[in-house]
Amino acid sequence: MKILSIDTASDVCGISILDDKKSLCNLDENTGRTHSENLMPMIKNAFKNTNLSLENIDLIVCDIGPGSFTGIRIGISTAKAFMDSLNIPCSAVSSLESLCYNVKLAYSDNYSGTVCSILDCKNSNCYFALYQFNNGFCECIIEPSSDNIDKALEIIQNKTDKNINIVFVGDGIYTYMDIIKKCFSNSVFLDEKYNILNSYSLALAGLEHKPYTNSLDVLPLYLKKPQAQRQLEDKLQLRKDK
Repeated sequence: MKILSIDTASDVCGISILDDKKSLCNLDENTGRTHSENLMPMIKNAFKNTNLSLENIDLIVCDIGPGSFTGIRIGISTAKAFMDSLNIPCSAVSSLESLCYNVKLAYSDNYSGTVCSILDCKNSNCYFALYQFNNGFCECIIEPSSDNIDKALEIIQNKTDKNINIVFVGDGIYTYMDIIKKCFSNSVFLDEKYNILNSYSLALAGLEHKPYTNSLDVLPLYLKKPQAQRQLEDKLQLRKDK
């Protein structure tokens, strides 16, 4: 099965083409969130490098967030257009689940253990989710959520045994490493290269999903409101208060 994986949820614009789990082409570049300019040229290059075309693709995997609101919309819109043009099914995967699959790259495809994906979303807030791997198969323990770091770690503590090792992955570990260590004495942190979203891990996660066949079902995962909407609501509230 040929898979096209599209990841635009962060500064990294990622495209991978796989034959089942085998990578045929991987193009992950930090483009500074200029995904609208770079995504289609990268997809064309990936097809050129593999001597394939969209007609050869059996499954699309798309990152639905959380992450950059604009980037997510660009990736999803592209996936939807491809779905509708050739009736290609699409697996919709959260960026937090995609991140947790980086443990397979760090350890092994048959990895077993508990993994917490955590992304910093500023002002002591984070996106987080908890997963359990058993011989490479992933079960979600805590669905993707958004909260302040103290509450997030409390929720994770309530779902885990304090004596187990938890692997933390994602850019949130750099901001919150000290407090994570205080809460989880057996915490493990992956090397820097595994804390970045990538389109290959996204594809591996997508293989475990039941794909959508209707593009209307592929929706962004917004765990909090866009900044522009929050600013507008704040202005409206100030007017009411006056």
